[in-house]
Amino acid sequence: MRWETEQQRSLEERGRLLLCLQFLPPACEDDLKGEAKERARGGLCVGVKRCAHLAAMDVNGYSDPYVKTYLKPDVQKKSKHKTAVIKKTLNPEFNEEFFYEISFSELATKTLEVTVWDYDLGKSNDFIGGVSLGCHSQGETLQHWIECLKNKGTKVERWHTLTNELPGSTVQE
Repeated sequence: MRWETEQQRSLEERGRLLLCLQFLPPACEDDLKGEAKERARGGLCVGVKRCAHLAAMDVNGYSDPYVKTYLKPDVQKKSKHKTAVIKKTLNPEFNEEFFYEISFSELATKTLEVTVWDYDLGKSNDFIGGVSLGCHSQGETLQHWIECLKNKGTKVERWHTLTNELPGSTVQE
């Protein structure tokens, strides 16, 4: 346990991310209207709200950030969601929501990986930082995940520290 704390301390802080998680249990057929139908089978709603104090990746002292989310393991590579790019800012407001259709029992075996990137035209985008939430997380991220699973149907919003590495992950662009 001590090694894990030291490992976390050695990671570089790259800013903060405000995430909203909500597990929606399956709905009754009678309650369905419009957009709700696609969420009828239940699943995880991930709200990417905003970032603060991001690391500057561009020579102008800013970044052109966007956020990607994955629910892993993702064998079929179908879980990627991506926000719009917000130009020239270190404090972007995204206010975007993504939905993963998944059962409660399946969700317990998954990890939500959230990464923030700096968009660069004509060359590869720069990784700013990320955070992983799941049953194998620690500290604040684990608390957020557990709160989400315990309070089905309730939106649980928390700030997370972005680090330059994701524990146990291979960050891919």
